[in-house]
Order: sequence, then C-alpha cells, then structure tokens
Amino acid sequence: MLRPHQEDGRYTETTVKLDDLVPEDHLVRKLDAAIDFSFIYDVVKDLYSPDHGRPSIDPVMLFKMYLIQYVFGIRSMRETVEQIRTNVAYRWFLGLSLHDPVPHHSTPSKNYARRFAGTDVFHQIFSRILKEAFEHGLVDSSVLYVDSTHVKASANKKKFTTEMAEVEAKAYQQELEKEIERDRIAHGKSPLPSEKKKKREVKVSKTDPESGLLVKNERERVFAYSYHTACDRNGWILQTYVTAANVHDSQAFFVLFERVKREIQSCPEAVCVDAGYKTPAIAKYLLEQGVKPIWPYTRPKTKDGFFRKSDFVYDEYFDCYLCPNDQVLSYSTTNREGYREYKSDPAVCRSCPYLHQCTQSKSYTKVVTRHVWQDYYEEAEHLRYVPEYRELYALRKETIERDFADMKEKHGLRWTHYRGLEKNEAQAMLVCAAMNLKKLANYLWKAKHRPFFSFAWLPILPTFFENIVYLWNKMGFRHSSETHFVNSLKRPN
Repeated sequence: MLRPHQEDGRYTETTVKLDDLVPEDHLVRKLDAAIDFSFIYDVVKDLYSPDHGRPSIDPVMLFKMYLIQYVFGIRSMRETVEQIRTNVAYRWFLGLSLHDPVPHHSTPSKNYARRFAGTDVFHQIFSRILKEAFEHGLVDSSVLYVDSTHVKASANKKKFTTEMAEVEAKAYQQELEKEIERDRIAHGKSPLPSEKKKKREVKVSKTDPESGLLVKNERERVFAYSYHTACDRNGWILQTYVTAANVHDSQAFFVLFERVKREIQSCPEAVCVDAGYKTPAIAKYLLEQGVKPIWPYTRPKTKDGFFRKSDFVYDEYFDCYLCPNDQVLSYSTTNREGYREYKSDPAVCRSCPYLHQCTQSKSYTKVVTRHVWQDYYEEAEHLRYVPEYRELYALRKETIERDFADMKEKHGLRWTHYRGLEKNEAQAMLVCAAMNLKKLANYLWKAKHRPFFSFAWLPILPTFFENIVYLWNKMGFRHSSETHFVNSLKRPN
C-alpha cells in the first residue's frame, strides 16, 4: 500500500548528543581509539609563539583534517572542509559540535605551505604512528620490500624548456673510482685521468621545475615524481623518499635504505627488490652489511641466434674468459663504468666456425665485460634459488604492490596536490602515516572486539600451550604426554 511520509522532519527541533549519531564501528572511532593524538602538541610547540599573536587553530584538529583527507581519499582540502560541514562522523573526530564552525580550507593549506615548511613535523607524526605499531608487535622488519611508483605532477606536459644539466654523480661514485684505480694498477694499467663533468639534455617543466619527465611509451610523456617506498612483510610502510621521475630506482635506493635503518633502528635480514635494482653496487652494498638481496630472474638481452654471456666461462685463477670454441679472451682494460673488458684474438676469431653466432664486429674481436664488483652480483644471483627466498619474493604482490594500489585508489595519490620536492615529500609522509594509522586502528579494534570462542584464535593456540607447558615445567611439574600434546596442536608446515 502506497503511504506517503506524513511529517516533514527537516524542521523538527530535537536535542541529541553527537556521540549517539556515530556508529560504534565507524572508522573514525577506530582511529580515535588507536592513538593519543595529544603528542602533536609536543611536535609543533616550537612552531607557535607561547604568548604573542592571535589564538591559533588547535594543531591536533589541523592534523586530524589532513588525516581525514588522506584516510578517506578526499581529493582536496577544500572538498574535505565541505564534507566536514555535513558529515557527523568527521565532526565527532575533530571534536566539533553541530553548531561549531569548521576552519576555512585555506587555514590547513597555508599552515602546510608556510608554518610547517622546512620542518620534520610530518616525519615525526609518521614515526610516532609507526612506533605505536611496533609497540603492539605488529611490524616485522626482518624483511624489506622496496619499490617505487610514479605519481603524476601538477604540471602541463606541453609547457617545458630544454636545458643542459650536469649528470649527477652516483651515490657510490667515489668508492667505485677508487676500486677502478686499484683494479687498473693490479693489472699493470695506469689510473684513469680525472673526467670532466658530463652534461645531458633534459626537459624542465615551466610549472613544476623539480618534477621529472616520465616517458611511459612512445606516445605518452608526463611530468611526475617517483615515490620510493619500503614496507615490511605485513604491509606496514617503514619509510618513503620522493625524487623526480627521471631519477632511476637504483640511484634512490641507497638514501631510502639508510632512512629505513634509522627509522627501525636496526638492519633487516633481507631486501626484496624488482629488476630495476639489479646492480653490482646494490649487491655489494647489501651483502657487506649482512643483508640478503632478493631479486628476480631477468632474461638475457642478447640478440636471437647469438651466444649469451653465460656461454662464456670465466676463469678466476687466470682472470680470463673461455668462449664456446675453447679460445681465451684476455684482459684488456677497466673502463670508467667499472667494467673489465676481455677481448678475443682477431686472428683466431677470423677463422672461427661460430663467428656469426658470436659477434658482428668488423675487427673480428669479441668483447666480454665483467664488473669489478661482479662477485657480489653473482652471490646475490645464487640466492634466487633458495626456496625460502623465492617464497619471500612472491609476497611482493601482497605487500609493496598492494600498498601502491591502495595509495592511488583509496588514499588520493593518483596525482600530486602540491608542487616541489619538499611539499611532495611532506604529502608522501602524510599519506603513509594515514595508511599505517588506518591499518593500526582496524587491527586494534578487531583485537578488542574479537569473540573469545572464535576460529581466529586457532593460529596462536600452539604458542599459548607451549607457554603453559614452560611455566608448568618451571614450577617443577612433569608429565610424559606434554610433548605429544603440544606437537599435536602444531599445524604441519
């Protein structure tokens, strides 16, 4: 039976408590219960005058507005303020009543760009949330998952200038040059003369000069930033580092790894990376610190129908290579890139039956290169075959790749909201802090509201009974069946 609504409740006056309007399982309640936000006062106290000027907006409210924007993936601060005005749950989270005015959208924006510029406020907030996760035993930093994702910059791809810029030195350039000098002297060669700084042609955006041109394919080119990120095996983001998109992953890795070590105050046991990080320098850097580099298999880049580099056998004792025709490729020189060059005898190669499968050189000379740190690279390659490490690498799609997907789809990082490296790094810290806070809030709420009689307790039952047996034995009691009882509870591997 059709029955129209009899009363118009839009103008009915009522007395209600805001706390009664927010559901008990709403995400804002979980966020509020996960951490005590009063620590923000200590973080920002040096940025405010204690007794001069007009009273400020509560800094806790200010940062909660940032968190609302990134936790719920709202596109801008202007839209965030509009939603706070009408969303009861957001008002509850900020501590506003239904009649309290919401701060103007320019207030958090100007504080972000002026008061907090050049400070580590956002990093301190990120670290405090991560520390809370560590204290609850949720973070496993023994294995790192490292990768980068490109985020489109707020810049027109058609507005740029072409300039000549100096090629930035590699992070390990000085150490590599010393190694090259030692290697050349050991082979009876003179050290290389100092090289003039190289320059290259780069396209610089007129809108955001600090972004970098990203060439996705032949048709698509955009200005973007690279968000280099590290997480643990449970998906907790441990650190992030922002560079222009034209900076290679292998160059940014060293800065990111040092940041992670300072953040977790320890060194991980293994690092899982993709093929972009497969370099001898990274292998040496990690292995010397006792860290296992775990990376994937990459196909050889040799042309079809030609011998691969693996077909040439290196003889460590005589420091030479043997070709498939059992001929020797002797050491020739060590170049500036750190590669030793081994060359064949043209007189032998000229009459070799495998010449057309070996080289197209007009001088009939085959050249095989070997990096001065190749031993570290080969050691890392051997680790790929360890079953345990193969299983760890397979978790990349469930850890770092999932974090990147959530960043872009759920937390508003499909494109940048600010211009410049400093502002984008601050934004990256806020997004990662919001993701960790959301993860922490959901976990703590589930742990608190999990029923006692639940299948979720089954995985921890063996550990629970092991502790009971340990205490039992500590008190002096023994029973012959205790070992069988505990082992029966353990699940097979």
